[in-house]
Amino acid sequence: MRIDTHQHFWKFDPIRYSWITEEMQVIKRDFTPLDIQFLLERNGFGGSIAVQAQESDEETAYLVQLAHEYSFIKGVVGWIDLQAQDIRQQLDAYQSTAIIKGFRHVVEGEADPDFLIRPAVLNGLKALADYGYTYDLLIRPRHYASTLACVRQNPELQFVLDHIAKPPIKSKEFDEWAVFIDALAAFPNVVCKVSGLATEADWEGWKLDDFKQYVEHIFLCFGKKRIMYGSDWPVCLLAASYEESIAIVENKLGQFTTAEKNAFWAENAIRVYNL
Repeated sequence: MRIDTHQHFWKFDPIRYSWITEEMQVIKRDFTPLDIQFLLERNGFGGSIAVQAQESDEETAYLVQLAHEYSFIKGVVGWIDLQAQDIRQQLDAYQSTAIIKGFRHVVEGEADPDFLIRPAVLNGLKALADYGYTYDLLIRPRHYASTLACVRQNPELQFVLDHIAKPPIKSKEFDEWAVFIDALAAFPNVVCKVSGLATEADWEGWKLDDFKQYVEHIFLCFGKKRIMYGSDWPVCLLAASYEESIAIVENKLGQFTTAEKNAFWAENAIRVYNL
């Protein structure tokens, strides 16, 4: 069995999902579990993690509702206001909702390079750790320094790096990203989703070799027990089909043993997200 650790579901609204721009017409519609269920089964996936794509409590509730309706959704990474003064009270309320495994904030959309080390945010992250939740990191290069500082100050929190930190695959820039990954992977409480790769490449003209140096560096830095697969469906559809998104990664697993492949496709996710 495989687990896709990164999928999104939404009822499209141009205001709430304003990050979906005009060039993203293919995903300017509703996406529900019915749109992916058959593809999951056909490609050997027995479950997935639903991840927030819009910053509201309503979307978190919507993902929880879907998880109750569709058994293949094994966990939810929702959104919570990390800077809320009553964050612990909110987390108290979520304790009875076991399907919620962690939370995420769209830090890549924050202009402030130091968002992750704001005192209020650090207080919120400390609360997540105390309640046993994970935190998904969605960042851009301007957040590299503060991400390292944030992780350093939260040794008890399980961090999950989304989309291998979105390296500039299209322009083939490597060094700045690689140095950051090397530093981030030194923290044992960080794992990495090998996800969202095609959308960082040339949407119309990528080749499998375009991803080689980036994926190999992730494997080198994080090892075999701190990596897991995510499709980033349906966002991946901007540049690749569901099967192509799998192939981009599967193509790089030639040196993995059977046990290491099992860990990558499922066991690491089960452990990290407590599925």
